Amino acid sequence: MKRLAIMQPYFLPYIGYFQLIQAVDQFIVYDNIKYTKKGWINRNRMLQQGKEVVFSLPLKSNSDFLDVVERELTPDFDAPRFLNRMLESYRRAPHFGAVAPVLEEVMSCEDRNLFRFVHHSIVQVCTYLGIDTEITVASTLPIDHSLKSQDKVLALCEQAGAGVYVNPIGGTELYSKEAFAAQGIELQFLQALPFEYPQAGNAFVPWLSIVDVMMFNPVDEIRERLSSGYQLV
Repeated sequence: MKRLAIMQPYFLPYIGYFQLIQAVDQFIVYDNIKYTKKGWINRNRMLQQGKEVVFSLPLKSNSDFLDVVERELTPDFDAPRFLNRMLESYRRAPHFGAVAPVLEEVMSCEDRNLFRFVHHSIVQVCTYLGIDTEITVASTLPIDHSLKSQDKVLALCEQAGAGVYVNPIGGTELYSKEAFAAQGIELQFLQALPFEYPQAGNAFVPWLSIVDVMMFNPVDEIRERLSSGYQLV
């Protein structure tokens, strides 16, 4: 039975996002969804000198009503400087040597379209982590894209031939298991389990960017967490 997940594009998100991708056969990433200023589409959290900080991709000023694919990074975005900030924050991490080239590849994307830049980053991290799930851009699928919320998800599930739809645990109040069952689809929710690991001798800060996880953990251990570090409800 085909398993499907659908999400907004997030920039270097926490491990739960990649657990979701790993848990399904096809992962659909929205490009034609409204950009949310206070969300995680172009920002996330990492450690800097042992403290949690937010890092953000700077966006060109524009209407708050545009879709993600209609937003652009600022023309003067200094990718090498942004990269250097991340690298300097983790230079002493045990897996810096393996992860630095991944971040270099992420930041080498010359496209300044927000969606395509973030999509590129998701693909690069999946490659490093050995995730081979099919990743599809939502607008390429032939459905009525004027649909909203649950109706749009159901349409995408039907078009993709999904028998199971998996959503992060935060969607329990957004989606109805009965509505999905009526379409012959099982609705499941993925809840990431706590994952604590040494962070350079500092007090542990949970749920940071996948960058933090990769810097402090070997790929084999991360892959184990991708497969077993969550529960489905």
